[in-house]
Amino acid sequence: MNWGVHDVVSLEQYRENLLGVREAIPQMLELFHRFDIHATWAIVGMLYCENKRELLDSLPSLRPNYENSNFSPYKKLNDVGKNEGEDPFHYAKSLIRKIEKYPNQEIATHTFSHYYCLEKGQNEKSFEADLQAALKIANANGHVVKSLVFPRNQSNQSYLQVCKKYGIQCFRGNELSWPYRASRFHKEGVMKRALRLLDSYLNVCGHDTYPIFEVETEPIVNLPSSRFLRPYIAKLKILEPLRLRRIKKSITHAAQKGEVFHLWWHPHNFGKDIEENIQFLTEILQLVSKLRSEYDFESLSMGEASALVLKMNG
Repeated sequence: MNWGVHDVVSLEQYRENLLGVREAIPQMLELFHRFDIHATWAIVGMLYCENKRELLDSLPSLRPNYENSNFSPYKKLNDVGKNEGEDPFHYAKSLIRKIEKYPNQEIATHTFSHYYCLEKGQNEKSFEADLQAALKIANANGHVVKSLVFPRNQSNQSYLQVCKKYGIQCFRGNELSWPYRASRFHKEGVMKRALRLLDSYLNVCGHDTYPIFEVETEPIVNLPSSRFLRPYIAKLKILEPLRLRRIKKSITHAAQKGEVFHLWWHPHNFGKDIEENIQFLTEILQLVSKLRSEYDFESLSMGEASALVLKMNG
């Protein structure tokens, strides 16, 4: 899961989701514990800060100068509150502490500032500074980070050597199908978005599962995603059985073939319609539990999966 509140959409658009995440995360953690799910939480570094002073002191020395200023959280620092009690949108240390108390939950990075690696106005040096800041604050909180999730799925191959330099072992790559290829925000296009939405309900692009021995390892391990767990949408309620069947069929395919199925979502996706989203997730995890018994289908965090890949390529 990738977790951060700094995005190109306005805070008002996601206010309900971001407040609801404080109820949704504990429920997700309980589900993961109940079904022995090993999950990866990719956290935006800014969320670690306890107050405004720590936030300002933790900022990277070099920052991106995006052509589209809306991409930069640094332009909005004046709007950030003093602490988590006053501003539950930009601080989340209490939730991070809750996550780390549960077994088999990996803390990964989603960069320090929700950094966009393909947008104009940023470069390798500003990315490196951002990654340094992300790892510094994670390490200060006792977390050794081995996994990275690129914000907006903007995986930039030229930055992987930088990741390796700072001890990152793996990243979440994109599905291979055309609608999922990494691109700039405004280059997405209506067609790509429409195909991704359709693919959530019908098998348009395949299962996107893969044998673990085919995973790319250089310069770091690439663990491509298989499916984005879209949140419940009341207007599309009639299609919910199709959405569930789509995911279940792909998970079953992976278990039967002995392949990897990589499911991901943002915690704030569950911040609205929490009951419906949690029930949907429960049904998925019930299937995973069944497949574990039938096919020895393992649940692994990104860090665990990449360690297994590296061991196999020993």
